Amino acid sequence: MTTGCAAALRDPDVASGLTGGAFGATLAALLLWSGPAAQEVMVEWTRIASPTELEAFARAVEDVPRVLPPGTTAIGEALRACLALLAGAPTEARRIVVDFVGDGRSNAGIDPEPVRDLLIGAGVTINGLCVLHEEPDLVDSYRREVIGGPGAFAVQCQDFSGFADAMRQKLTREIAAARTDPAMPSSTLTLWRGGSGGAELN
Repeated sequence: MTTGCAAALRDPDVASGLTGGAFGATLAALLLWSGPAAQEVMVEWTRIASPTELEAFARAVEDVPRVLPPGTTAIGEALRACLALLAGAPTEARRIVVDFVGDGRSNAGIDPEPVRDLLIGAGVTINGLCVLHEEPDLVDSYRREVIGGPGAFAVQCQDFSGFADAMRQKLTREIAAARTDPAMPSSTLTLWRGGSGGAELN
């Protein structure tokens, strides 16, 4: 998934949108997660306002190793880690988006819905990218328990081979939404899950 996300970031339309004024400037961070005690920030908050900064962030994402063991799927814990990371963001943002990527529904840790609601109450939009190779109805679960906030949506791909294109579609849609008000920077917090079945980040 890391190479897929990097490829999506490098797409000409996405790169132009992130650096050409749709967001003004983007603050992005990457958090990897799995079970209840397994959340780790892999790429700290990074300012993206030029092609050079975007490429540096894409390289950092691409080089992320898999350091968390596969296992249970603790979505609520991951969203709580998101709250903590957003609290440490280095500047205010007009629009805050959590890009939540996974291939399984929550089956461990705290319930995701109350934490999701706290994020929504703070003005955060949570969008989802669902990989359906293990749970074909995962999008329905994400709509009930994970995504929310202004303009929230979920996209899907059947397996990891389609991940880069799904991420590109997702980023393109988020950029289009941001074009309506480019007055302040946007913060994007990307949360990735390797999968309850132990799928590799690649």
